[in-house]
Amino acid sequence: MFIVVCNNTNVSKVVFDYVGGWERTLPDGSPVAVPGQLSLFSNVEDGRWKARPLTILIDSEQLESGDAMSPEFKQIAALEIDEFKSEYRARFPGRDAESLTDEDLLREVMNTVGKPGKLGEQIRCVVSVSMLTEGWDASTATHVLGIRAFGTQLLCEQVVGRALRRMSYAANAEAKFEPEYADVYGVPFSFLPCSGTTKVPKPGPTPTRVHALADRVACEITWPRLQGYRYELPGERLSTKFTADAKFALTNADLPTKTEIEGIIGAIRVDTLDDLKHLRLNEVAFRLAKLTLEKYFRDDAGHDKPWLFPQLLAITKRWLTECLTCKGGTFPQLLMFVRFAHEAADRVYRSIVASSEGSPTLKPILRPYDSVGTTRYVDFHTIRETYKTRADKCHVSHVAGDSGWEFKLAHDLEDMSEVLCYVKNQNLGFTIPYSINNVEHQYYPDFVVRIDDGHGMDDALNLILEVTGERKKEKEAKTATARTLWAPAVNNHGGFGRWAFAEITDPYDDVAEMLRRAVRGCRIEVSLDAKEGTEEIVRR
Repeated sequence: MFIVVCNNTNVSKVVFDYVGGWERTLPDGSPVAVPGQLSLFSNVEDGRWKARPLTILIDSEQLESGDAMSPEFKQIAALEIDEFKSEYRARFPGRDAESLTDEDLLREVMNTVGKPGKLGEQIRCVVSVSMLTEGWDASTATHVLGIRAFGTQLLCEQVVGRALRRMSYAANAEAKFEPEYADVYGVPFSFLPCSGTTKVPKPGPTPTRVHALADRVACEITWPRLQGYRYELPGERLSTKFTADAKFALTNADLPTKTEIEGIIGAIRVDTLDDLKHLRLNEVAFRLAKLTLEKYFRDDAGHDKPWLFPQLLAITKRWLTECLTCKGGTFPQLLMFVRFAHEAADRVYRSIVASSEGSPTLKPILRPYDSVGTTRYVDFHTIRETYKTRADKCHVSHVAGDSGWEFKLAHDLEDMSEVLCYVKNQNLGFTIPYSINNVEHQYYPDFVVRIDDGHGMDDALNLILEVTGERKKEKEAKTATARTLWAPAVNNHGGFGRWAFAEITDPYDDVAEMLRRAVRGCRIEVSLDAKEGTEEIVRR
């Protein structure tokens, strides 16, 4: 059994869907089951959900939901459920076993993973969030993968301990147990703790709770969550002309192709990537073309355009032949790794856009699972200095700042009659993706402000506000992306209102007048005409 330890519900859901499968909604509204990428763990077979899942998702949100167990599973596992209820009656005389909820059954599945005749007998993979740090009697775990940060050594030991229970206690001819091994990845486990300190710790400052207030919901601000940008091409006849920018070289400086694993005891094992070589180049081209289609060639509703796939496949095969170089013992099949696959898809796509006729329209690529962010769920503690916000201007109780200018700016915004509401971008999760030297980064702007710029309160302007200090190359890349990519892409989408970006160069100057000038300089008219070019939107 394989354990995957995640840091939050969003990450665990992405991992669970990738491993176990997910449900996709077709344009006509009908659902279709998509199998997981790992056949041994997939809960989907022949286009239908298996009655007894091989992969389960365990986190607090799922346990508290009302749809934890499928009716099909409960029907197939009726005997095991009855046995569990009988054991429950024996352990807790007087309690009603029939009142057990689906969440109780899911906990029983988790507690009986790998045990013959029990509810969890078939489970091969457990994707978890904060559920495996407690006692858990599962002896069949052979692999642990950590997809999170581990802040304490105790947490590392607790997670690794999930795979250290023996599967067999049968003694060998020497009256000893045979050694058993577990593979642990992504967990910085150490057998030698660091030496401690003799200093007596002093209590820290009292933290301030910064949270959204229910009685200020009228000041709620929402925004789209983007993972990138795409161009909507004027036609559906794809062409490309590869330039030097389309070239890509694979080297083992980017990815080691051989790793030696040595435990404290036992033999040394050498893991290589040679198993990938059995993939045919046609399969590599097929998967890259599929990734390019799913990543970039979608409509505003998120549906891809499968009729473009034959053209993309032909272009991808050309790219593999003309633009890919393998050095230092690498081979084309390494493009199946996510990092390289996305890099290849990006280069293919940019070549198509650069070669297309007409004026392409810039559109956003929304995150698939949490495409809209909101101030409603802000709740954290901070020891930074804070400014208490006005009830009629901000959904969040405080502004947590690093310097006094942030508090001054918040005060100036509250004094402006044009400002309907605002929020400091602290623990909001609002980011703007940008890149420097082909390396992707996330930009966190300072404030989001809703302003009545003459269109009325129902059509307010959403202004991303940045206070610029020292001019640096990285800051210029951030602000340029926000101004020329993020805002035009969101406005072209048409479903998130009107957005603009403005900078304040001196927060101690007349902020109100600078904002009014900025708003007058970025009158945004959202275009719903796909034929209109991005340049026109940026110009207006």
